[in-house]
Amino acid sequence: MSLFDEAPPSATPPPSPLAERLRPKSLDEVSGQEHLTGPDGALTRLLQAPTLGSMIFWGPPGSGKTTVARLIGALRPDTFVQVSAIHSGVAELKKIFDAARARRGQGRGTLLFVDEIHRFNRAQQDSFLPVMEDGAVTLIGATTENPSFELNAALLSRARVLVFKALDAEALEALVGRAERLVGKPLPLEGDARAALIGMADGDGRAALTLAEEVWRAARPGETLDARRLADVVQRRAPLYDKGQDGHYNLISALHKCVRGSDPDAALYYLARMFDAGENPLFIARRVVRMASEDIGLADPQALVVANAAKDAYDFLGSPEGELAIAEAVVYVATAPKSNAVYKAWAAAQALARSHGSLTPPKTILNAPTKLMKREGYGADYHYDHDAPDAFSGQNYWPEALGRRTVYQPVERGFEREIRKRLDWWAKLRGERGGG
Repeated sequence: MSLFDEAPPSATPPPSPLAERLRPKSLDEVSGQEHLTGPDGALTRLLQAPTLGSMIFWGPPGSGKTTVARLIGALRPDTFVQVSAIHSGVAELKKIFDAARARRGQGRGTLLFVDEIHRFNRAQQDSFLPVMEDGAVTLIGATTENPSFELNAALLSRARVLVFKALDAEALEALVGRAERLVGKPLPLEGDARAALIGMADGDGRAALTLAEEVWRAARPGETLDARRLADVVQRRAPLYDKGQDGHYNLISALHKCVRGSDPDAALYYLARMFDAGENPLFIARRVVRMASEDIGLADPQALVVANAAKDAYDFLGSPEGELAIAEAVVYVATAPKSNAVYKAWAAAQALARSHGSLTPPKTILNAPTKLMKREGYGADYHYDHDAPDAFSGQNYWPEALGRRTVYQPVERGFEREIRKRLDWWAKLRGERGGG
């Protein structure tokens, strides 16, 4: 028999994956989603109603979205249809919709489950609207991405979003325990290795069962693995992190808010998470520069210098040595005095500029390169500040129609405390010298 000949059929088919064999048979067996499937859960209440509305299930991989959709399909009298947005196109959707309308004409409903619904483009998503509106289809869409960003507003307005949570350690432990009872033997892991396996699953129930299955396959008779050997055997599942999607934005948001909240320890933790997941270090460095401008500003003018220096150091050293420079900048900005006064002042100045049109500056501070402009009073009575006492003339520089405004209000922290003193002093002189 050649390599390409078909093998003779086996008397017994190979067993299904452990995750499939342990798939819950009822909603009360679903792990980690008690806020939805518990006695008073949101989904439980919806299912007790005489009719079922369309829903979007949003949550991380392995949190039970597909399982729950199938269980709902088994509970309802409607015809259950499942498709994946990865493999389905407009032609298949049209056939499904036509069949659903035919069923509706016969008094039967259609419950359509669309996995990875965010992968449909905007036009494909819009195609669901007519059949949802006429009642031919009740939609359950599942997505790992934020529906606010990935789904049409029109679609979201016709469906309720139910949020599935990543499984916590307790739920994952319970799931592994169910697997041990099904298989009929304990996982050959020491205590620290068992905790490590739960951590590697990263909140994904399917991943936890896949890892457990790998351990049972790999462990030799009588062998018990410690945490180090476990990592060697399963080659450690990569952290759950999509650099182009939610994981990317969630962690950089967490890092930014830890810096703003002056918590260098938490900031370093999220920075390490991003590096570990393969985030582009220059993306992080650019965000640290933004933190220095937005949240520290002139409370510590060195923050922007340090942040830019970290970016340059990474450009010069590369990974992994350059990552330390970014970590140093993160600690610096996290421990620096905070002020968003410049950030707020810039926003206020932009709002003033947009709302008051093209007001002409006072002629006093306009140049007069021609005789005509001089005759019109351009540059007349301008006082050169360096010739004035204290190098401060106190003249008014605002358009006459607008009057003097204050947009920058330094805080009483860091270097801005000194800036506040200067501004107060100049305000006093300005009043004495008639500048408003």
